[in-house]
Amino acid sequence: MRLPVTLYPGEDGYIVAECPVIPGCVSQGRTEEEALTNIKEAIKLCLEVRKEAGLPLTLPLHEVEVAI
Repeated sequence: MRLPVTLYPGEDGYIVAECPVIPGCVSQGRTEEEALTNIKEAIKLCLEVRKEAGLPLTLPLHEVEVAI
């Protein structure tokens, strides 16, 4: 399964990784590589919990074009 992930600097100097199509699925790491490894594990766990709870595994993701 391929899912989108965003990376951004956290306030504590860590890299925050978030999967925007899974509510609450966030992790972090000292480096981008560590953050990506950690979010993969978080995604697996979030998907298991959502499946057990009978929730949709992911939410729709929409991209829009904005003129600036």
